[in-house]
Amino acid sequence: MLDKHIPEPRTIRLHETDNTIVAVDPLAPGNIIHGVAVRERVPRGHKLAITAIPENAPVLKFGQIIGFASQPIEPGAWVHDHNIRMNEFSRDYHLAEDASSTPILPVEERATFEGFRRANGKVGTRNYLAILTSVNCSATVARFIAREVERSGILEDHPSIDGIISLVHGTGCGMDIKGEGSEILKRTQWGYASNPNIAGVLMVGLGCEVFQIAKWKELYGIEEGDNFRTMTIQDVGGTRRTVEAGVAAVKDMIPAAARARRETVPASELILALQCGGSDGYSGITANPALGAAADLLVRNGGTAILSETPEIYGAEHLLTRRAATREVGETLLKRIAWWEDYTSRNRGEMNNNPSPGNKAGGLSTILEKSLGAAAKGGTTTLNAVYEYAEPVTAKGFVFMDTPGYDPVSATGQVAGGANILCFTTGRGSAYGCKPTPSIKLATNSDIYRRMIDDMDINCGDVLDGVSIEEKGREIFETVLQVASGRRSKSEELGYGDAEFLPWQVGATM
Repeated sequence: MLDKHIPEPRTIRLHETDNTIVAVDPLAPGNIIHGVAVRERVPRGHKLAITAIPENAPVLKFGQIIGFASQPIEPGAWVHDHNIRMNEFSRDYHLAEDASSTPILPVEERATFEGFRRANGKVGTRNYLAILTSVNCSATVARFIAREVERSGILEDHPSIDGIISLVHGTGCGMDIKGEGSEILKRTQWGYASNPNIAGVLMVGLGCEVFQIAKWKELYGIEEGDNFRTMTIQDVGGTRRTVEAGVAAVKDMIPAAARARRETVPASELILALQCGGSDGYSGITANPALGAAADLLVRNGGTAILSETPEIYGAEHLLTRRAATREVGETLLKRIAWWEDYTSRNRGEMNNNPSPGNKAGGLSTILEKSLGAAAKGGTTTLNAVYEYAEPVTAKGFVFMDTPGYDPVSATGQVAGGANILCFTTGRGSAYGCKPTPSIKLATNSDIYRRMIDDMDINCGDVLDGVSIEEKGREIFETVLQVASGRRSKSEELGYGDAEFLPWQVGATM
């Protein structure tokens, strides 16, 4: 009887200078890969040494340093956090040396979608009513108001309104009134109130908190009208009266919100938030570069793509600074990196704390490796601007926003900056949604796509089977246009997004 042919396990060498390869399929002792005998089991998504790597020598992937050998590593050995560590090393940032103008398609050739054109010229992809809170003390009342509006059934008569959301948070008091954390919260709240995916806003406070609604309105020149109202529990007279007044205020805003209608607009009106979470060893090979290709398409159509999560581009920032439009843009990014180094030091942490247990189980060994894969979401076009957390994004093209790596906090900053659509890559499987901004989930591998099919919108695992990055990027771009036009993403169908509003808390709670 003839032995059945057993195919050789698949691997990928990402750059000709790499001394490691990535196992697409699990590797077993005795497999011969690149002329090297595998010494031990290597899980899929993990790395195999294909040359001897002396102790303290750099470990290379993507043609870049992802760490240093903590002990001699033999050819055929599994390379992971047991034999790789972080060391300090210099990077050449080449500020603005690779910047080049990206050709933008003429208006008549640009892709289009069906969006809600607002009075200020911005375009929304959704049409929500929202209840914001100045402080955690008013969070329950905000939820009560939203619940009573939903119970009334009045929104069922207005199908152009996507729903009502209570965006509550855990801060707003017990903080320095002039501190960095207070400024971030004010900026974030205004960013959500002015996001084009929201048609009407009710801001509810307690009354005595650090975040004073009256001063916030004065700071941003906010006037109350048929799409913006405010109240405090103490002024209205307690919980029950505030809920009643809040429901009445929301009902007053419904007619204006219901008049909104979708119209054909160019893709240049899209501001795409780029996110990743639950990353694995495939993220930097499949979904992230495919999303980068989609971001490039959007930029060429005149739109905007926001890369964020500063701790997760740490070690890859030199690839971004050389793409900066000017030296000043590159230097601004490096200043944010320096801020994070100081921030983690002050809090007795380190940047390499970032890879989570799930990231490591998926094959990522260091923050350098994770960052090199994460930065691929940003595509290849010029870096036009760098923003602080929740700052309004006004530049077109590819931009960066300084945020933490924690997904809900990072996405909250991007939406506050104006993002009206979001793409989220995941390899381990992330459960996430982002009202008022629809979130499109991209699976890095076919296994997680099949296992979490109700959560995943696009399978990027087929890149490992021969689908090109360009082809997958086009699929993502087309899906973005469809979801922006009203098609519900998987996370929207599941009802995610009400609990994911999470402003960045910086500074002491007092």
